[in-house]
Amino acid sequence: MDSWKALDRRSFIKGTVLASSLTAWPALAETPLVKVSVDTRQTTGPLPHVWSECAGSDRAAITLRESWRRDLDRWRSEAGLKRVRFHGIFADELGVYAPSVLNRRSDAPPNFQNVDRVYDGLLQHGVSPFVELSFMPKRLASGAGTFGFYNANTTPPKSTEEWAQFIRTFVVHLVDRYGLSTVRTWPFEVWNEPDLPFFWTGNQQQYFDLYKATAVAIKSVDQGLQVGGPATSKSAWIAEFSAFCGQNNAPCDFISTHTYSGDNQATVFGPGVQLPEADVISEAIRRARQKIDASALKGRPLWLTEWSSDSPAMMVHIIKGCLPNLHAMSHWTLSGTYEELGVADYVLKEGDIGFGTIMQGIARPSFNTYKLLYALGDQQVAGEGPVLASRRQGRSIAALVWNLAEVKQPSGVPGQSHTRTVNGETKRYQVEFKGARPGQQVRVRYVDQKLGSPMPAWRAMGSPQYPTMQQIERLRQAAEIPSAQTQRLDGAGRLMLTLPPEGVALVEFV
Repeated sequence: MDSWKALDRRSFIKGTVLASSLTAWPALAETPLVKVSVDTRQTTGPLPHVWSECAGSDRAAITLRESWRRDLDRWRSEAGLKRVRFHGIFADELGVYAPSVLNRRSDAPPNFQNVDRVYDGLLQHGVSPFVELSFMPKRLASGAGTFGFYNANTTPPKSTEEWAQFIRTFVVHLVDRYGLSTVRTWPFEVWNEPDLPFFWTGNQQQYFDLYKATAVAIKSVDQGLQVGGPATSKSAWIAEFSAFCGQNNAPCDFISTHTYSGDNQATVFGPGVQLPEADVISEAIRRARQKIDASALKGRPLWLTEWSSDSPAMMVHIIKGCLPNLHAMSHWTLSGTYEELGVADYVLKEGDIGFGTIMQGIARPSFNTYKLLYALGDQQVAGEGPVLASRRQGRSIAALVWNLAEVKQPSGVPGQSHTRTVNGETKRYQVEFKGARPGQQVRVRYVDQKLGSPMPAWRAMGSPQYPTMQQIERLRQAAEIPSAQTQRLDGAGRLMLTLPPEGVALVEFV
């Protein structure tokens, strides 16, 4: 018994001194203590990796960039990414209907050469497309409204019938090129955020009409193809869209929508609701799930096709909160090769850096959080407190523990703020693994705003706006997750961790 007391003391010292980069030993007695428990004997069901089903990325043309594809390779190999969603597969910059010197016929058929290069590239890099059907080819457009410096047309079609025929031609082409069994696994999402006037100049009814015509055209090729919408911002139109599909026999295989932590809560929830930013997304998804299940589309999968956070603890907190109510999530965006709002004049900066999780190959804490999530198993284990615990195929336990802080999140126009507001404090975590063997050896990896972050090294360089190639390489190395620390549970199956605000720790049984 005395030997276990000694082990308990040694584990405590190691867990509180070595595990923390921010807390000095004299201050430990004043650091708040949080108790967390994981019952290793109780599996509560599957743990679907909803966070790795998809990630977002600007527009189709950006996927042809070498820098973007290098970032994609890291997402696939290090975070298990399956699909990528982006705007503008029909934007005129890809030339679907753009005339060429060799062919100026006004009735020329669609030219899918660049579309093929986009989708071929995804498949060659080991992921599939989440097919967002946007924007309007100029030849089919009813007006001249555009979005972005690449002038994507955002107007309804001048002829719904002509648009539907174009969609059918497009889908037939995909099936001919990639095979029906493959394309059946590609979700087709109709448009992007049609509730926002800068993405859709029509009204709600015009979008619903576009949706039905598109969905019917897709199903005319094969009933097994997946189509859904309305891809709205701020979880808008869910009830109206569900009612429209039910009343008008519009095919719908899944519901998709977007929510960001910094969204206007009066718009998302109505008046009188004011939640911490960390709880906005999961509450919006819970309410969306209720609306769907109260409609004719009850039980349809729900895709959160845009969301974001740059705070490791907030990311895991949001994911855990969303798990019961959705099918998949798509983080916006996987790469800092991103030009939706123009070309950024920085690689790294203070404050709001924007949505990208990797900047010129430099991992941010958000990407490194996905790496830790990827290490979780596919069976969820019972846990109490800020923990997401799992069992892996080899029967070993892997659990994420986090120190949630309230952090102002990037706005809809990222990169504006030069300060980052964090409301939180360093805390100690007593993590009890019920049913674990006393003295069980574990490995612990950490991600926060210092560990697994390029920012300390960037600041030490003098915060360069234009880092040299040599500096970028040093930043890439500095941003990697530090090597795991080896520890042991004490005689009661407990582990002590110290986490700064926003910090995340992955505990893996050896």
